[in-house]
Amino acid sequence: MSLGGTQLRVSLGRVFGFHPVNLAFRFLLEIAALIALGVGAYSVVSGSFAWVLAIAVPTIAAVAWGTFNVPGDESRSGKAPVPVPGTVRLIIELTVFASAVVLVSFVSPIAAALLGVAATIHYLLSTDRVRWLLTH
Repeated sequence: MSLGGTQLRVSLGRVFGFHPVNLAFRFLLEIAALIALGVGAYSVVSGSFAWVLAIAVPTIAAVAWGTFNVPGDESRSGKAPVPVPGTVRLIIELTVFASAVVLVSFVSPIAAALLGVAATIHYLLSTDRVRWLLTH
């Protein structure tokens, strides 16, 4: 990747979704989404059931995220405990992020907006990965 205009554009447009910096950004987004799911789930009910939801909701999301994968996805280990088509994987990812944004909005609309914008930026930078998911 040179700093010359054409080469930089090609590199960003083709491989940035699998770039280690973007993958680290996505990992941080995943952690933020799990925290948001727990905090948001806790806030929507009262009593001891709030604690159950605060633990169960992010746990279910994390299990789904780690279990249902597309074989050969370079942004993950490439392994798929439960192989699924790319569209299913993309729906899982978008559902986790959207649910996190909605749930945390009950606690902090600003945090919800920041998480939503950050996730949107990630997917805009990952168009190569999104295209790959949609074709596998």
